[in-house]
Amino acid sequence: MTIAFLFPGQGSQTVGMGKQLYEEDQDSKEQLDAINQSLPFDLQKVMWEGPKDLLTETAHAQPALVAVSTTLVNVLTRNGITPSYLVGHSLGEYSALVAAGAFTAEEAVQIVHKRGLLMEQAVPNGKGAMAAILGLDAEKLENVCKNASTEEYSVQVANYNCPGQIVISGDKTAVDAACIGAKEAGAKRALPLPVSGPFHSSLMRPAAAEFEKELDQLQISPANIPVISNVTAEEMIEPLEINNKLIQQLYSPVRFEESIKFLLEKGVDTFVEVGPGNVLSGLVKKISKDVKIFSVSDLSSAQSVIDAQREAVQ
Repeated sequence: MTIAFLFPGQGSQTVGMGKQLYEEDQDSKEQLDAINQSLPFDLQKVMWEGPKDLLTETAHAQPALVAVSTTLVNVLTRNGITPSYLVGHSLGEYSALVAAGAFTAEEAVQIVHKRGLLMEQAVPNGKGAMAAILGLDAEKLENVCKNASTEEYSVQVANYNCPGQIVISGDKTAVDAACIGAKEAGAKRALPLPVSGPFHSSLMRPAAAEFEKELDQLQISPANIPVISNVTAEEMIEPLEINNKLIQQLYSPVRFEESIKFLLEKGVDTFVEVGPGNVLSGLVKKISKDVKIFSVSDLSSAQSVIDAQREAVQ
């Protein structure tokens, strides 16, 4: 088995996430307590009591996802599950970098909490939007976005997720126009997404400029497992490169489909989604039918991967 860990991004959070880990696994309890103490608010209370709207806020959802994903990584690695590659979807890249030893889980939740605040502040509420476009190829959609953009309002591709599923982002006026244009160009559906901002669009450049100052205070170590960059769909290992890619990631499209294809070329045959939900597992299934896929969100699903590894070794 050649394994890659996948880490979900914003949208996968759910009230109650990580509670079983905390209650039933001592190492996980200690890690989640350390993470909670490193933040200026009670993350555990938000994760386990909600309400959902509070957990969904970018500044809460981002550290919550990193906290649970990185705790689950420790469950897997101490049971002998070692990935050869790591890839995160948007925010998930921070969980991947923790798993690679580039910085600690405590440092990661602090930086993504600040990242979330800056992303929320970058664009006035209601000005930006995102939409999922189904059943239209990338080149046609890129042209649709170009035609829907004006000097005042812009829209661009935000996530190249899998064949037939691409997300666009930008000014709401331009996103609405692109949704109409996409349908006219042959898209099956154009679905507005319930998000708090136009992530991975040029509207995030002001947030990126402020975020660069925050990142400058973070000591990044070389990755000891290759992390596939969202921006380039290629390996990143060196600290300066990681720093630069994390800044660019805020306003650049997430090249998830390309990242998975890169890993397939590297011989990865087993993908393990580490964190709440199974969104990325679903995307991988649409990219390749020939790989094993696991979703690990609690102790029992982690045990399934541990058992499969033992069977493969025997």
